Amino acid sequence: MMIAAMMVATLSANAQNEVGQFTLKPTVGINIAKVTKLDDSKTRAGLLAGVEAEYGVAENFGITAGLFYSMQGGKQDWGTGKVYVDGIPATYNATLTWKTDYLNIPIMAQYYVIKGLAVKAGIQPGFCVSKKATLEQAGSYAGEAEYSKETQKLKGDYETGIKSFAFAIPVGLSYEYANFVLDARYNIGLTKVAKDFNGKHSVFSISLGYKFAL
Repeated sequence: MMIAAMMVATLSANAQNEVGQFTLKPTVGINIAKVTKLDDSKTRAGLLAGVEAEYGVAENFGITAGLFYSMQGGKQDWGTGKVYVDGIPATYNATLTWKTDYLNIPIMAQYYVIKGLAVKAGIQPGFCVSKKATLEQAGSYAGEAEYSKETQKLKGDYETGIKSFAFAIPVGLSYEYANFVLDARYNIGLTKVAKDFNGKHSVFSISLGYKFAL
């Protein structure tokens, strides 16, 4: 989609913002996040909410800076199967959810290839503000279903290894109509999630914002 949009740019480009104009865009959306290089990795859905400001540098070019609360992390399948307890068959299924939430500061350049449609890329430092792990276990024993859920707050980098700083490269597309902006972007994690683990954040987000001039 980005390549197609850039091809269109060679044919047509229209002004989106006035040169020198500041705009503000409150935004809310959803993240689909996972951690790379994690065995039996699954995605975690989470909230994305914040605000983004834009400055019109040229007729079809702008610079944005934002502040977003971003729920990230991922899920890990801890196993499923059948065992015998005192000769009685039992089944089990366990999933661990890593809930690492960040304050992200995306700084991006965006080019309006046609009126309303922009391609964008930039840099994004992020700071971890919450880290928890939830273990969900379900199964059956002697024909009776059992379920448990436990949430534990992870305390400090020394105990968990979760790093307090994350850095990513965000790329994406947005489309504006009647001041509403639909935005889709992918955050490519460059830093390790934890000190002793090579996995990185991989986050796709889609959001809706309302843009107004200051």
